[in-house]
Amino acid sequence: MINIEHLSKTYTSHKGNVIALEDISLDIPRGAIYGIIGLSGAGKSTLVRCLNRLEEATSGQILIDGQDITKLSGKGLRDARQTIGMIFQHFHLLQSRTVAENIAFPLEIAGYKKNDIEKRVKDLLPLVGLEDKADVYPSQLSGGQKQRVGIARALATRPKVLLCDEATSALDPQTTVSILNLLREINQQLGLTIVMITHEMKVIKEICTDVAVIDASKIVEYGPVEQVFIQPQSAIAKEFISSIFPNELPSDLLRELAAHPDSEIVRIHFLGSRASDPIIADLMKGCDVRANILYGSIDHLRSTLFGTLTLELQGSTEQLSKAHAYLSERGLKMEVVQNGI
Repeated sequence: MINIEHLSKTYTSHKGNVIALEDISLDIPRGAIYGIIGLSGAGKSTLVRCLNRLEEATSGQILIDGQDITKLSGKGLRDARQTIGMIFQHFHLLQSRTVAENIAFPLEIAGYKKNDIEKRVKDLLPLVGLEDKADVYPSQLSGGQKQRVGIARALATRPKVLLCDEATSALDPQTTVSILNLLREINQQLGLTIVMITHEMKVIKEICTDVAVIDASKIVEYGPVEQVFIQPQSAIAKEFISSIFPNELPSDLLRELAAHPDSEIVRIHFLGSRASDPIIADLMKGCDVRANILYGSIDHLRSTLFGTLTLELQGSTEQLSKAHAYLSERGLKMEVVQNGI
């Protein structure tokens, strides 16, 4: 659906060149909710703004449905932008227009007939839960309601792609959940491809199917959400994941455990139905090791259970090797945090 190939963006100033994006290549599948996460200044907002040419790339290609939008201009670019909706962190609503008039605005710009505009607005209001707010002005709305107007406005021209630039960052946690649920429903009902730009891993956890991690202008990791959460490769991805699934043990505890003979500390990751399996009981019974639970948590990635369990395993080298083999056979991801043998 979206193919980004060797995309780079450099800003030039009197102080010299600043590289915002460096050789970015990504494939975003049709119908995905694709998260792009990074710290402030990493380049994620520049990347998403290049997708609809609000920012001009220095080099590279962006193909949307096979069409290279970096080569478009004039009417061709205007037509392409109608297939790419966008919502922003701070809503950008027209304060002098009602909710219905804000939603109608892009249709007016695109030259739709009045009757068609009225029908489209009437269809969109219930979709975003604002059927009773048509004649209300933005100043009378809550933050969540303003973002719902922004979503309806972005959907007005029936886009194929919806770009979300920090769409929930200005919202409280409860409202964030409601907006994410709305975006999930829109994705499922309309088959819309959604690109989520965020610095919050909880947003990725709640609704994204895939994620790319951007750090210092480069993509350092990408893949299905489950893969990145279970086996993060980059330091920044590990940092993001630990922000919602903290699993680091206190250093004084690690020092104390290091003195235990014939022991090691392991971290086990569970996904789906494995989260309810009696792993510890089976380990102790089948591998003849002793297990001391140090830390555990269970949550979900979208609708899939996801958990981590940190254990101290005690036993001989042979017994511990048998425990490793058992965990591998069960399809569980395990890492050795500290080896005391």
